[in-house]
Amino acid sequence: MEKHIKRVAAIHDMSGFGKTSLTAIIPILSTMRIQVCPLPTAILSTHTGGFDNYTFVDLTDTMEAYIKHWKDLNLEFDSIYSGFLGSNRQIEIVEEFIDKFKKQDTLVVVDPVLADNGELYSTMNDEMVKNMRQLIKKAQIITPNFTEMALLLDKEYNRNISTEELKLWLKELSDMGPEVVIGTSMPEDKDEKFTSVIAYDKRHDKYWKVSCAFIPAHYPGTGDIFSSVIVGSLLNGESIPVAIDRAVQFVNSAIKASYGFDYPEREGVLLENVLNNLNMPVYMNSYQLL
Repeated sequence: MEKHIKRVAAIHDMSGFGKTSLTAIIPILSTMRIQVCPLPTAILSTHTGGFDNYTFVDLTDTMEAYIKHWKDLNLEFDSIYSGFLGSNRQIEIVEEFIDKFKKQDTLVVVDPVLADNGELYSTMNDEMVKNMRQLIKKAQIITPNFTEMALLLDKEYNRNISTEELKLWLKELSDMGPEVVIGTSMPEDKDEKFTSVIAYDKRHDKYWKVSCAFIPAHYPGTGDIFSSVIVGSLLNGESIPVAIDRAVQFVNSAIKASYGFDYPEREGVLLENVLNNLNMPVYMNSYQLL
């Protein structure tokens, strides 16, 4: 049967309110002309960043039957993309999913959602960090933030770190299995007014960097947005550095489009205002080879 569009299995949670996880992933990838097949790990009334008394329904017990039905239908995916996982069992289920559905040319992307700003998220623990180290071995690409890099490598969290040391961290993570490691929220060793994304491509033994101005705002979901644009860009045939450039530019434009408005940051960026940017050419290649 002829395939008309690319298809992604997106293994993430769903929040009814707030621009995070599947609520952001589905419109982004759909705008990039890619079909999203959600495999929800949990259903929340809101995301957990800044909201109290949210409801949480753990879907671990439904995931295996859900996956079996997909397997019975002989579904195939151009990409398997996982993010927030709510338990050690869910990490095991994702590993099993990859084993069942991965083909030779399937793009497997794992966003190892564990922590930020030097601290584990409230739903995570040391055992989940240990199991996440096993999951990333099955990924082609991982997109940890700086805190998650430190945890996965069992390193001290210290933002006073040089670019050369960051490159060693990226390579060490790649040695654990992934072909490409894309580190986000990386500290700049010369200018605190900037933040950067630095990536290592093992197959070509190259390091790429994209920097952007730091904006003093915290919008939940920007990590999900970034990784989703990476997935869409690569499935649409763009190179690793151009995909990173597109993702950084898109997240930056979404933050800038939101920052000037007076509304609670916890609601996330005004994603709908910038979705059309995803189908524009990358207007300026700002990536550099390190």
